[in-house]
Amino acid sequence: MTDTIAFQGVPGAYSDLACRTAFPGMATLPCQTFEAAIDAVRSGAATLAMLPTENSLSGRVPDMHTLLPDSGLSIIAEHFQRVEHCLLGVPGTTLAEVRKIHSHAVALGQIRALVRELGAQTIVEADTAGSAELVARWNRPESAAVASSLAAEIYGLDILRRNVEDAAHNTTRFYVMAKTPRLPPVETDNLITSFVFRVRNVPAALFKALGGFATNGVNMTRLESYMVGGQFAATQFLAEIDGHPEQRDVRLALEELNFFSREIRILGVYPAAPFRLAQRAAQSGAE
Repeated sequence: MTDTIAFQGVPGAYSDLACRTAFPGMATLPCQTFEAAIDAVRSGAATLAMLPTENSLSGRVPDMHTLLPDSGLSIIAEHFQRVEHCLLGVPGTTLAEVRKIHSHAVALGQIRALVRELGAQTIVEADTAGSAELVARWNRPESAAVASSLAAEIYGLDILRRNVEDAAHNTTRFYVMAKTPRLPPVETDNLITSFVFRVRNVPAALFKALGGFATNGVNMTRLESYMVGGQFAATQFLAEIDGHPEQRDVRLALEELNFFSREIRILGVYPAAPFRLAQRAAQSGAE
C-alpha cells in the first residue's frame, strides 16, 4: 500500500505541489478542509498531512493556531514552498485575449502589476487550483486563472506567463503532521521545537516566562498570540525555539516558562528545513 499525504484543497493547489515536492513517492489526498486533512491522518486514511502555517507575504494561517493543539497530531518536519503564480488559459489562448482573471483573493492581491498591464477584471474564486478547473471547464479564451504550474498540467491549460507574482520571495511554510511523534536524538543539530502555552494571570507574567530563554541563550524564532474560545481574557501563545527540549539550556528555559504558565504543550520537535538553514547562512554572510 502506497503511503498517502493529505492536504486541504483540490488537485493542483499549492499544498498539493508542496506534498509532491517534499514527498514525491507518496500519493496525495485532497481534503475539503484543514479539519478533514487532520482527520484523514487520525483515521489512518493518510500517513501524513501537509498543513500551511505562514506565508512570507500574507502572514500566518489563523486556523492552524486553534486546530493543532487539540489535533492529536505532531509536527515531524517543516517544508517551505516557493509560490510561483502562473497565468493559465485554455489551449491556444494569447495574452491579448485575456479579459478576466480568476483566482483566490490572496493570489489576486499578489499580481497587481499583471492586472494593470492587461487591464483585466479580477474575479475572486474559492482557491487557485479551483479557478484553473473552472477556466478549463468554461473553455473561454477571455477567462484565465492564476494558479500553479501543477494546476496547468492537471487541468490541461496553457501557461501564458510564469512567475506573475509581484514579489519574488513569496513563500509558504508548511508543517508536516503525523499521528506518532518522531523525536530526534537530543544531540541532533539544527532542531526546532514548536509549542503552545498560556501564561498565568499575574503582572509581567509573559516577560518573566520568556526571560528564561534569554538567560539560557535559547533562540526564539517565533512568538504569536491569539485568543482562545473567543475570550478576550484567554490568550494563548504559539512559540518556536532552536533546540531540543532535553538539551540543558532548553530544558532550563522551559522549566522557567512552566513556572509562570498554566499550560504548555509541545507540538513537535523536528529538523530545520534546508530553506531555513540557507536563509540563516545568507543572513550571517550579510552581517
